[in-house]
Amino acid sequence: MKKYIIYILILISGLVLGYLFFGTGDVKNGKQETEVADGHDHEGETSQMWTCSMHPQIMQPEPGDCPICGMELIPADANADGLGADEFQMTNNAMALANIQTITVGGGGEVENTLTLSGKIQVNEEANAVQVAYFAGRIESLNVSFTGENVNRGKLLATIYSPELVAAQQELLTAAKMKESQPALYNAVRNKLKLWKLSDAQINSIEEAGRVKENFPVFATVSGTVTEKLVQEGDYVEQGQPLFKLANLNSVWAVFDAYENQISGLEEGQKIKVTTNAYPDKELEATISFIDPVLNTASRTLRLRAVLDNKNENLKPGMFVKAKLERSAGQEQESTLSIPKTAVLWTGERSLVYVKTSRDKPVFEMREIELGATLGETYEVLSGLEAGEEIVAHGTFTVDAAAQLQGKKSMMNQGKKKEDSAGMQMNLPDSFQKDFTGVLSAYFDLKDAFVNTNVEETKAAAYKMLQQTENLKISNLGTMETQHFKKIRSMLEAISVNDNIENQRDHFIVLSENIIAFASNMETFKKPVYIQHCPMVNNNKGADWLSLSEEIRNPYFGEVMMNCGDTQQKL
Repeated sequence: MKKYIIYILILISGLVLGYLFFGTGDVKNGKQETEVADGHDHEGETSQMWTCSMHPQIMQPEPGDCPICGMELIPADANADGLGADEFQMTNNAMALANIQTITVGGGGEVENTLTLSGKIQVNEEANAVQVAYFAGRIESLNVSFTGENVNRGKLLATIYSPELVAAQQELLTAAKMKESQPALYNAVRNKLKLWKLSDAQINSIEEAGRVKENFPVFATVSGTVTEKLVQEGDYVEQGQPLFKLANLNSVWAVFDAYENQISGLEEGQKIKVTTNAYPDKELEATISFIDPVLNTASRTLRLRAVLDNKNENLKPGMFVKAKLERSAGQEQESTLSIPKTAVLWTGERSLVYVKTSRDKPVFEMREIELGATLGETYEVLSGLEAGEEIVAHGTFTVDAAAQLQGKKSMMNQGKKKEDSAGMQMNLPDSFQKDFTGVLSAYFDLKDAFVNTNVEETKAAAYKMLQQTENLKISNLGTMETQHFKKIRSMLEAISVNDNIENQRDHFIVLSENIIAFASNMETFKKPVYIQHCPMVNNNKGADWLSLSEEIRNPYFGEVMMNCGDTQQKL
């Protein structure tokens, strides 16, 4: 018995010693191994989010299709976090699809003795020509079918039937029989035909044939590009009537605007270096050939131009260009900033631009700026921007719509409640208000189509409303009002061609905000109009719409939540 007790004590002692020497380390190592394994597993876990290239507000933890437009989701930028309160990010795909373009803001004086001017490429008026009809008649056939077609000298442009030319040919045939006895008469008839631009070869062919030609060709007297087509086949033209306008684009004008404070030192014959936005790495040498002797009192600018060689026709009329020229020593000129007019959004008295705040990512932020004089197609910037900053120059409305959908500062939402759009001050002429009632009527039909959640009905109603907007005269609207009106049209165009109801509703949010801004500035309505609001729309950011009924019929949810919302205001 004692022997067994001794064995048991030895076994227990061995286990204890084994634990002390090995067990603790194993457990510790095991724990470490577990921790390492756990740590490895955590590192393997992904926090990747997925978004839509056209709707960056969509964020899902798994890949799939966009719930708005049905497009396949793409990986979201993991570095999108950490943006400022007013910053928002778009995807590269959305940037490309919307053709959003940015430019770097430059100064009027980049270096101490260099002056930079902005301008545009224009047609060289000295090389313009008008092709006219040298005899009256009816155009039987037209060989120039579209504007922009290149024409070489001697090319057949048209064939004309001319009763006067038929009679003159008969005179020629009669005089030809008497040219020996009546040479003066014969020569007079030939000269008459030459005045109608008939060549000696054509006149001789009439004599040799001995019969009258009914249709006569009209050949190009100059080479160039057709800039305007003034007649159609079957038209009757008078002698001397223009048929086409031609421009020889082998040389073009670069026309620049200089501010009043930049005029000093500018003179004809001065050498300049010209660059274009299309070919920023190519610098062209030119000479100032003309300076306008009269100052534009409205913009306080002076126009100057230079002739550029364009034999390869890379320079297109309408292109933006910049000119750099050296200033004389001792001249002091103020540095100015200028930006394209397309970059500026207007809300009442305020001017807004979208600044790209990240060099490598499409991150934007709305900024208010102060503008000065108008310089051609550009504005002078007095404050709010600095040289070297990057701003949106093309696709500004698309960027603004993206900001609005993401709840950031936008043209319609200055960081306040969306109801503030109803308080936007607009100057609407009486004639515009009268015509706008037809647009509002079409809007209510569109709203009802959204209530019914009918894609085809919404497309048809949007197209009908778009046609209504075409009847409105906007030439007498201010810049701000015109921009908001253009945004209405762009949203209607998007809805009318979209086959996804949720994507249509996203555009309807932006459309309604702009419609409300116009409706709130109309003096009278035949019926009460209600501004209604649903706080759950657009990821709980809320959205408004107009209705003729105080009863809530939600266009953003339809039957899913028909009565979600309340009436905010009665117009």
